[in-house]
Amino acid sequence: MWRNAPLGGPGRPSGTDRLALRRADGEWQRRAMLSGAENPPLRLADVRAAGALFAPLAHETVEVLAFAYLDRHQQVLGMRHVRSAHRDRLDLPIRDVAADAIAFHAFAVVMAHNHPSGDPTPSPADRAATDRLARALDTLGVRLLDHLVVAARGTTSFRSLGFL
Repeated sequence: MWRNAPLGGPGRPSGTDRLALRRADGEWQRRAMLSGAENPPLRLADVRAAGALFAPLAHETVEVLAFAYLDRHQQVLGMRHVRSAHRDRLDLPIRDVAADAIAFHAFAVVMAHNHPSGDPTPSPADRAATDRLARALDTLGVRLLDHLVVAARGTTSFRSLGFL
């Protein structure tokens, strides 16, 4: 899936960073395939496509954050996944997300995380973290397109709820 993402060139992740992102993406693709997503989307044109890409998060037993970095045509340039050691919380790596957005020359970012409890309802902490990230990315000229909460009982889109 990520073989089509641009490699090298000015401002692109290089060396170890790119290799780490690729390895994580390869594992993510394998999980997406095993979860029944026949062809994980390369283009995140709507909530359904983004939901399919992040569907494997629903089966995680600890909270996991995932970020898809998109060009202006909503083609996926790369991804980052952050796993928590805790079942019910994790820290939002705003600096890393911003650095990745710059490195990929991303136009937009889609954020997703899971709720291992199975309930896809966004918490007040989810909303606060989303607001912080949206403001930080906005200063870089990068849009936070959506934040999805993925759980066993469904997926909730912040954009669909009017939170973004």
